[in-house]
Amino acid sequence: MKRLFPSVPEGANLSHVYRAFPDKLAPLAEYQNRVMRGDSELSIPEREIIAAYVSGLNACSFCLGAHTVHAKAFGVEVSLIEAMMADLETADIDERLKPILEYTGKLTANPSRMTETDSKAVYDAGWSETALFDAIQVCGLFNLMNRVLEGTGITEYHLDPHTVAEGVLDNLRSETCYVDFGRANGLFD
Repeated sequence: MKRLFPSVPEGANLSHVYRAFPDKLAPLAEYQNRVMRGDSELSIPEREIIAAYVSGLNACSFCLGAHTVHAKAFGVEVSLIEAMMADLETADIDERLKPILEYTGKLTANPSRMTETDSKAVYDAGWSETALFDAIQVCGLFNLMNRVLEGTGITEYHLDPHTVAEGVLDNLRSETCYVDFGRANGLFD
């Protein structure tokens, strides 16, 4: 952790940031829950894979670790996320999901260079405009969260995705896990 905010203690994590700025982060936690657990053509594991991918591209270790764990809670192998981060083309990712990952990857790295060809690849894989918009929301949300964490100096995730306890995974399977985390950390009365 980098000491970028003197009010945030040494060894701080996301909980400390939530407690420091509850009025700003409460609406964000509700939005996170809607994007990541709400109705979507994209499954929850697919959305968590996108979150991990975008976070990895941004070199946000905290979010990459956290969303690898979230994906694991829904049956995604940690090795799949690791392979995807090493080389998306050779990773054993569902071929239908690859165009969405390529789209969100480009949107993360070069947003002004998006073209009709990028969206056509998603549609050609059988996804709807609504699914693409949901992927864009996940991408945008995690570009924001990556910057909030990096900007406040929260850079390390405390759990090892390979050995995380089943109880932690159970909590992440909740339809309200993002709001629950916010509530547990002072965002809501």
